[in-house]
Order: sequence, then C-alpha cells, then structure tokens
Amino acid sequence: MKQIISAVKFLHDNNIAHRDLKPENFLFETTENRSILKLIDFGLSNKFSSNRGKAEKMETIVGTPYYVAPEVLKGSYGPLCDMWSIGVIMFILLSGKYPFVGTTENEIFKKILT
Repeated sequence: MKQIISAVKFLHDNNIAHRDLKPENFLFETTENRSILKLIDFGLSNKFSSNRGKAEKMETIVGTPYYVAPEVLKGSYGPLCDMWSIGVIMFILLSGKYPFVGTTENEIFKKILT
C-alpha cells in the first residue's frame, strides 16, 4: 500500500489524476520478494490544473466499475477520486472480496453512490 500511495502522490504532485487505479494496473518490476511496484496504464489519466491548492473539476465518467468513486459517477470530481480507488484496493487486499457487488454495472454504481 505504501508503494501504491507513493506512486499516486507523485502523480498528484505533478497534476495528473490516474482515474483507473485497480490491482491489474500495478506490476512488480521483478519476481523477487522485495520487488518495486510499478503503476501502468495511463489511458484514462488526465492532467489537471490547480488554483491555490484546489484542483479544477473533471466531468468525464471513466474508470472500472468496482473501483470508481461516487463523485466520478456524479460527474464532478478532482484527483482525489484516485484515493477512493486506493481504499477499494486495500479493502480487497484485506478481505479478498469487493466492497460493492452487483449483477450489473448499474447495480454496482447504485451501491457505490449509497
């Protein structure tokens, strides 16, 4: 988790929101036990501008259903949407299951919004 948070902090410090954080987008550099974790897949990432520490709002609804933040679904969000996804990743690592499940994307989205 420390490496995940460090990678996202680097992005945010450089005004980039990843917007699609999920376990599949982290790869180990080597097969060794203490390998460095690498963040990949910047296809949905977005550069944002910051005015006095407050990031401009993004509106495009993007991301993977299980990991998307409620504010993304509402269509007005900032880079902190990545922090929600980090929380979901941590939940999965600790419990072995998704925090919000459903048989359709809409059902998952309703649970996330609730």
